[in-house]
Amino acid sequence: MSDADELVIRPLTPGDEAQWRELWAGYLAFYGTTLGDKVYRTTFDRLTSPEVTDLNAFVAEIDGELTGLVHYIYHSHCWRPEGVVYLQDLFVRRDQRQRGIGRYLIEAVYKKADEVGTPTVYWLTQDYNTNARALYDQVAEVTPFIKYQRA
Repeated sequence: MSDADELVIRPLTPGDEAQWRELWAGYLAFYGTTLGDKVYRTTFDRLTSPEVTDLNAFVAEIDGELTGLVHYIYHSHCWRPEGVVYLQDLFVRRDQRQRGIGRYLIEAVYKKADEVGTPTVYWLTQDYNTNARALYDQVAEVTPFIKYQRA
């Protein structure tokens, strides 16, 4: 980040919807996925509702413009009484990459997880996502698990 840029990592708010939609659409496009408006609306409502405490989001903002997002989910875990945090989506606008924004978003999730007593944070990525994996290798440990999903 340059000195002229003021990066702010903060919770997603109801006023962020238009910019959040653009960012999330970019994330989904990277994975070759599109979703209907009902999914966008439902997800955004959950992420910004004070009544929903398990689904959360931070955004990265520079000069009033959102440049990145991270969605994370608290959930129970049979091996950890305190539960765990699943980092579901992480995205930084292409023109803002390689500036440390992804790291700051991950660190915000780590900090929040520590604050609430759920320090285990995990996520998945595709094996070909080499740019992101270069960051992930610096901030976490890769595991030997392979994901299976009902077809």
